[in-house]
Amino acid sequence: MISFVIAFLLLRAKRNVAVSTRLVVNPADDILLLRLERDDGFPRLEMTVLDALEREIARLAEAPELCGAVITGSELAFAAGAEIAEVTRLSAGVALAFSRRGQQVLGRIASSAKPVVAAIRGYCIGGGLDLALACRARIATADAVFAHPGVALGIITGWGGTQRLPRLIGRGPALEMLISGSRIRSREASAWGLVSQVSADGALLADATELARALAR
Repeated sequence: MISFVIAFLLLRAKRNVAVSTRLVVNPADDILLLRLERDDGFPRLEMTVLDALEREIARLAEAPELCGAVITGSELAFAAGAEIAEVTRLSAGVALAFSRRGQQVLGRIASSAKPVVAAIRGYCIGGGLDLALACRARIATADAVFAHPGVALGIITGWGGTQRLPRLIGRGPALEMLISGSRIRSREASAWGLVSQVSADGALLADATELARALAR
C-alpha cells in the first residue's frame, strides 16, 4: 500500500495527462455493477462520469429485472474525488452549477428505492467519499483509506458530505475528518459506522452483491 502522500503526489503529477474516467457497466444477474475505471488507476468524478451515473441509476429504477446496484473502482482507488484540473478551470458561476450537479446526482443515488452499495478498495477521498456516503451501504477491504482532504486546498466538499457524514458517524468524528483532513482506515471506519463490513480483498464484490440483494428484500 503506497502512502497517502505519495498517492497525492502521483495524482498531482498525472492531472494534466489526457486521461479520463470511464463508467463500465456490467449487469450481473439481478445486480447492476458499475465500475469506475481510469488508466492511471485513480478514477475521478468528472462531469461526464456524473452524467453516466445518473443514467444508470435511472435505468436501475426502470428495470424490473434489477433489484440493486454496486458501485466500485480500481484496485488503487474507489474514487479520488473530483477532477481537479476540470474544477480549476471553472468560473464562479459554473463552479456553483458543478456543485449543484454533483448534489443532484448523488441525491438521486441516496434516494434510490433500490439499494446501491459502495464496494471500496484503496483511496476513497473527497468527492469519492461523498459518492460512497450517498450509497445505502459501504463495504471496504482492509487497505481502504477514507478522507476529505479539501481543507489542504482551502476548499470543502460541496456534494453533500458535510450533511451525510455527521448523520452517519456523529458530529465529532465528522468534524475531525472535515476540518483536519485526516485519513482513517477501514478498521476505524468500521468502528465509527462509516462502513458496515470489512471484506477480504478477493471477496469484496461478492460481499457487496450479497448485501445489495439482502437490502432489496
